[in-house]
Amino acid sequence: MPYTILLVDDNKHLRISVKLYLENKGFTVIAIASVVQALRFLSNQIVDLIITDIVMPNKDGYSFINRIRSNALLIHIPIIVLTAKGMTADRIKGYNLGCSAYLSKPFDPNELISIINNLLVNKQKIINVKSELFPDLIYHNLQKMKEKFTPREFSVLQLVVRGLTNKDISQILHTSKRNVEKYVSRLLSKTHTRNRTELAQYILQDDSNNTNPDVKC
Repeated sequence: MPYTILLVDDNKHLRISVKLYLENKGFTVIAIASVVQALRFLSNQIVDLIITDIVMPNKDGYSFINRIRSNALLIHIPIIVLTAKGMTADRIKGYNLGCSAYLSKPFDPNELISIINNLLVNKQKIINVKSELFPDLIYHNLQKMKEKFTPREFSVLQLVVRGLTNKDISQILHTSKRNVEKYVSRLLSKTHTRNRTELAQYILQDDSNNTNPDVKC
């Protein structure tokens, strides 16, 4: 299953060229023109890695990084800054906010691929460690809520908590993406949550009587 990368840049030409290049390398790429649109997308979908520019209208890349690093469900996503702001002070600011790598434009596409692969390998190692340390907690929380859902809803819920997309879930459960969307809508209604991010946080909280968490993207 290919890794999904979120690319955020207001430069249409660069957005298209980077998207095509990464797709040719086997990645799934979601290309978005603004931070506002990116945050809206992330409120419903989880990605494996984010590439963002810094200079963009309305909200800049620094504020975007800060929002990601302030969200418990998104904080683990590697962030690559791809920008013309290449001064030392700019790079330091990016790293202080929590970016994983900082690449100045113009850039070498091969270097970008190397950075992406390295970050994804390291991320997978961390996920493997966490899955060994915390599966009992997640399993325990899910089991406490199992009776609230139908068997099919519960199957979808377990995969949502793992951060899988609707497309991934449809392939695993051998059903249509549209059916998965219906199940997710039912889960949101039953848990009084607004999106997939809140739904996952609802399950991860160690309290079966929790209320709608205030997650803002």
